[in-house]
Parts: sequence; C-alpha cells; structure tokens
Amino acid sequence: MNLIESHDLTLAYDGVVAAEHVNFTLAEGDYLCVVGENGSGKSTLLKAVTGEVKPASGLLSVSPELKKHGIGYLPQISKIQRDFPASVREVVLSGCVRGDGWGFLWTRTAQKRAADAMDMLGVTDLAQKTLGSLSGGQRQRVLLARAMCASDRLLLLDEPVTGLDPEAVHGMYEAIRRINRERGCAVMMVSHDVSCALREAAHVLSLCRGHSFYGTVDGYRRHERLDDAADDALHRHGGDHPQTAPHYVEEKGAIL
Repeated sequence: MNLIESHDLTLAYDGVVAAEHVNFTLAEGDYLCVVGENGSGKSTLLKAVTGEVKPASGLLSVSPELKKHGIGYLPQISKIQRDFPASVREVVLSGCVRGDGWGFLWTRTAQKRAADAMDMLGVTDLAQKTLGSLSGGQRQRVLLARAMCASDRLLLLDEPVTGLDPEAVHGMYEAIRRINRERGCAVMMVSHDVSCALREAAHVLSLCRGHSFYGTVDGYRRHERLDDAADDALHRHGGDHPQTAPHYVEEKGAIL
C-alpha cells in the first residue's frame, strides 16, 4: 500500500516555484531520502505532505490511513525548540495529542506510548530534565521520540542531524534505522548529505533545478555515473550544457 503518491507535482512557496515535475511514491515501511541543492524544494515538499503547503499544480495524494492516524514530523532545529521550558516527558507526551491526550490529562495508552518511545531512543533517564538543558544530540532524540508518538506509520524528518557532533549523528541515524526496520514505520528524510542517503535509504528522491531523479539507491548511483560521463564528454569537447526544460527521471521498475 502506498502512503504517498506524487504525480507531476509543482510546489511554490511565497509565490516562488520551489520544485516542479516531482514524481514519487512512498510505500508502507519504505525509507526515502530526499536530497538536492539548497532551494530545490526539499523542506517545502515535507510541508506539502503535512498539508501546510498546497500544490501549485499536479497531484499529491496522502492515504486516508495517514489522514486518520497522523504523521510524525521532526522539523529543522529552531530557537523555540532549544528554549522550550517543558520537561522531556511533557515534550514526548505532546506528540500524543492527536489521538490519546487532552491537555495534560493523558490516557494510559498515551503514557505507555511515550514511555516506549523514550526507552527506544534512550532518553528515559532524561524524563524530568528540561529540553533546553540537553545537548544537541539528546534534544534531537527527544524530539524524534515525540514524532514517534504522533505516528507509527510515517516519520517526516527535515535535516535531523544538522549541527550535531559525529557521535550524535551516528546515534540519530541508528535510531531512525531501528524505527524503520523494527517498527515498520516509513521514513521520509530530507538531507543535504547524499552519502547518508546512499547508506541509509532504500529509495532516493533527488530534487535539482532542471534535473531530478526518483528510484532505488543503486539506480541513483547508475544515474549519477551517466551524468558524470556526459559532463566529462561535454568538457572534453569544449561544449556547454544545452538550455532545456526541466526533466524528471524515474528508474525503470519504480514507476508510479
């Protein structure tokens, strides 16, 4: 079952086109990494999935299951997140608001869900600390636990390791991998680091102005080798890239 389907999608933010001709699917349990240059529309795409940004044209279909049960979303680090005065337990529990909690009257289901998420992310011993007192790596694991409470079907992660030290980066990737593989939760992660996509993901969506790709990791590697070979041939002959309309490449076998 596909959780998300995108057909010839164009997204605009503040009146400026952020991404166009975007085609991909995200199946249950999949791990999709979205890569691309700055300004290519990666974060805007996640906001479109949550409904914060409406498509300018094309189709973006989100399954009724996700609309019913919600999506776990970890946005880019912000000052508000760093200075938020709530305790770790309160922050994680707040992810349960959609289905299992009303204000501070949390159900037993919500409390167990939060406890399980904190245990999996290794932050149970931080439960009474404030979010602002934590290290960057600890804070991101807490916010990831909160996203887990919001949904066990799909996590949207926007640059989840930016600004973290190497040890914290390793810990975050390991935690995301476990959530995907052990819980069967689909992951759609934005990253500026292509090497991480090739190492962690099952599928890659590359958003570049005028040149994009969707398919498996191996398909992306083949696609990039062909592009590099074409660039080398052009340079050897002193040519320039022709100015053509944007095009989108889908790997054979990954058709929507």
